[in-house]
Amino acid sequence: MAGGKIKVVVFGAYNAGKSTLIQTLDPASRHVEAHTGEGDTTVALDYGRVDIHALQVYLFGTPGQDRFEFVRQIIARGMDAAILVVDSSVPPDEFTLHLFSALVDQKIPLAVMLNKCDLPGARRRDLEDTFKNALVFPVCAQDRASVSAALTKFVESFIRDL
Repeated sequence: MAGGKIKVVVFGAYNAGKSTLIQTLDPASRHVEAHTGEGDTTVALDYGRVDIHALQVYLFGTPGQDRFEFVRQIIARGMDAAILVVDSSVPPDEFTLHLFSALVDQKIPLAVMLNKCDLPGARRRDLEDTFKNALVFPVCAQDRASVSAALTKFVESFIRDL
């Protein structure tokens, strides 16, 4: 975290909203995606940068398919903090629960961003209980104010440790 820079890696299942969250925070962000029959999906990474107070926060988004575990491992090297984006409109799948457990085990600052809380049937309360070992923020990945406020509160929660 030297020099006022921190690396935050964004994890989550396919279609949770990782790329949208990063693109909302940094409209000039970059991403590597592939076109599939189910739509576009990240196959390498998303990259964005935002300033919070005097810090430069570098955001690295990871692919949300199990087969890209090796990519997640590479991107995660040297991370200072992690965000797990969860689609709150569906129950958490095994992939999401595995990611959460692995991130908790790393003992780094962790935030869970419950995306899509604005959709009917969102399971915000159930998910807050599921992910109670982390800071939990209800967000809409398409709403800049929502994700910016959540990221700022998250960074402020561990900034004293920088």
